[in-house]
Amino acid sequence: MRIHAEQALLPEGWARDVVVSVAGGRIATVQRDVPGGRGCLIPAPVNLHSHMFQRAMAGLTEARTAGQDSFWTWRTLMYRFLEQLSPEDVQAIAAQVMVEMAEAGFGAVAEFHYLHHGVDGQIYDDPAEMAARIVQAAKETGLGLTLLPVLYEQGGCDGRKLAGGQLRFGNDFKSYYDILEASSEHVKVLPDGRTGVAPHSLRAVSRGSLAQVAGLTSGPVHLHIAEQMAEVTEVQAAYGARPVDWALANLPLDGRWCMIHATQMTAGETAALAATGAVAGLCPITEANLGDGIFDGTGWRAAGGVWGVGSDSNVRISLREELQLLEYSQRLRDRARAVLADARSTGRVLIEESARGGAQAAGRDAGRIAPGAWADLTLLDTRSLALEGLQGDAVLDAFVFAGDDGLVTDLWSAGRHIVQDGRHIARDAVAARFRKVLQRLRGAL
Repeated sequence: MRIHAEQALLPEGWARDVVVSVAGGRIATVQRDVPGGRGCLIPAPVNLHSHMFQRAMAGLTEARTAGQDSFWTWRTLMYRFLEQLSPEDVQAIAAQVMVEMAEAGFGAVAEFHYLHHGVDGQIYDDPAEMAARIVQAAKETGLGLTLLPVLYEQGGCDGRKLAGGQLRFGNDFKSYYDILEASSEHVKVLPDGRTGVAPHSLRAVSRGSLAQVAGLTSGPVHLHIAEQMAEVTEVQAAYGARPVDWALANLPLDGRWCMIHATQMTAGETAALAATGAVAGLCPITEANLGDGIFDGTGWRAAGGVWGVGSDSNVRISLREELQLLEYSQRLRDRARAVLADARSTGRVLIEESARGGAQAAGRDAGRIAPGAWADLTLLDTRSLALEGLQGDAVLDAFVFAGDDGLVTDLWSAGRHIVQDGRHIARDAVAARFRKVLQRLRGAL
């Protein structure tokens, strides 16, 4: 297969009239100066943090409850919602999410998968039944998948037992290992699938398990960290240190780790965490929706930190809006413009660095247009009025700050051409199933 682009963003910079040859899902060759291509070809970033099932509750939690609303009141509503979900529902929702991710320009997803059991904690005959549903959605849609089964043991740092909606997440270390092993078997049906581990958070996993979980795999390790001030206060009271400081002192942090959110860090924590090589997993839309706070992107990058973006709660699925909001949050805080730009434009920094960090976080050999990498590629429509007459960095600036998701005309995930002329190849069938799920769930709520 050959992909012929008018311009392309290569690791060494912009190139004109590029032909990318793909074999076995990977980039085989990259040729320059071959006239006749169309569009602007860029690496397709990985969506590094997602809870797919939450897409079906998007927009249902925006009314004020008694008192001040926060992440914690949102979480209560989420627990009510998930009591309705069957394995079939989860597969239908996941497929819809993957379609939307691909159409937005994401080439793969790292799914932080914690909905393991039935209502009231019922264990399915296949303990990885829910994981298998995510895998089947990936197989149907063609989107690359790194599956991250989540370890969730307790209701807080005090070790209290899980209750209510949390029972669908809960495992001890042994039952979690069984789910991880079964999930890894399911993922083998995907030629480019990966498996990692995800200790949910310092609140939800015991210190003993935190010390062991990274050793269960050679793949990526993802952890929620320092998202909310209430979380910082709880961990500091229980463990005698702020969450990031505790993790730095007690966990084997390195480039395999992805620290999700990290919105509540001191300057010292920011520099020290960046120095470990761990990826900062940022979800600007969800962080704004939940009122989490603003990640210190300038401090993180100054310390050499690697980062990527994810859609987390999937209240909105848009690569360009995640990147735009990340930059805009820095501008609002600092009262400045082009805050994350360097010698490159803002849009180029956002695209290149999110592609690099997302690939690292997913343990996926992608994030660049170069021989040997998975062919995760996004083609932007330079015939659009939003991109008319633009070249190089200016194309990415216009895409992120002045365009819309419709600028993504084509997308390849490991060479699979799953978005063509702006539409996912399975959009209609997937949407029909998702519509039925929405009708039933919204009626029940």
